[in-house]
Amino acid sequence: MPGTILRDVPAPLLLVDAPACLYRAFFALPDSITDAEGNPVNALLGSVNQVLWCVDKYAPRAVVLCFGAEAAVYRKQAYPAYHAQRPDMPGALEWQWARAPGFYEALGWSVVSHDTLEADDLLGSFADAETAAGGTTLILTGDRDMFQCASESVTVLLQRARQEGPDEVGPEQVREIYGITPAQVPDFIALRGDPSDGLPGAKGIGAKTAADLLQRKGDLEHVILGAIREKPSVRKALIEQAAELRTFRDIATLRTADVARPQDRETDRAGGAAAAESFGMGRLARRLRE
Repeated sequence: MPGTILRDVPAPLLLVDAPACLYRAFFALPDSITDAEGNPVNALLGSVNQVLWCVDKYAPRAVVLCFGAEAAVYRKQAYPAYHAQRPDMPGALEWQWARAPGFYEALGWSVVSHDTLEADDLLGSFADAETAAGGTTLILTGDRDMFQCASESVTVLLQRARQEGPDEVGPEQVREIYGITPAQVPDFIALRGDPSDGLPGAKGIGAKTAADLLQRKGDLEHVILGAIREKPSVRKALIEQAAELRTFRDIATLRTADVARPQDRETDRAGGAAAAESFGMGRLARRLRE
């Protein structure tokens, strides 16, 4: 499928939330997809297919897959319950996880990891570097926390269940979904909470109330300062949880890693085909060669 980017428009940088893609593929595809030794390769196959879909549609100038710590050190120190309820990685996924970077690199894609920051932090940092250089970025992820990166130069490709490709989310779509601007996303997460990360948010404040507060006050700090004017239940939560809410906002805010802007690099379909064959993925190998 030819790319949809116009020829006179610079090709975008494609950033991929590798953990999100691997987990999504692992649970979406049957573990009956195996290599010659009987090892499940469903996560490897599914994650590569997700990225290839975007490569075929958007014709990126380079692809970078980001890995990182399961829970950033500074976030765990700030709030020990952060990610505490997440189950251990399934063994069948762990085997594939260890082989994923080599598979991705065989396709000519760059793989970047960080010991203390999370993949989200790397995604945001690369997007910032690309914007500073005058480029545009696509971020493939299933994590709505990344909406804070949406801008005129950054589009979030949000993965959704039971559809072929991701949704394109820019600033306008963030406003349609949450009723706030991308810059307000960390404040919104602090107020509403994020169950997947173990952040409870403000007691009794859901998405609608959080958006209303931010629409009227602008940011979390002004929401807290104006708490006395809110209805009793909201006022109580904002005043009693003020310090905790500031911590949640800090946790939800991406950190900047020291990254260099990636050089242009085409997808290596021949290399990818050879790697796919080694995992018993004959159909993918033929597709890459075609």
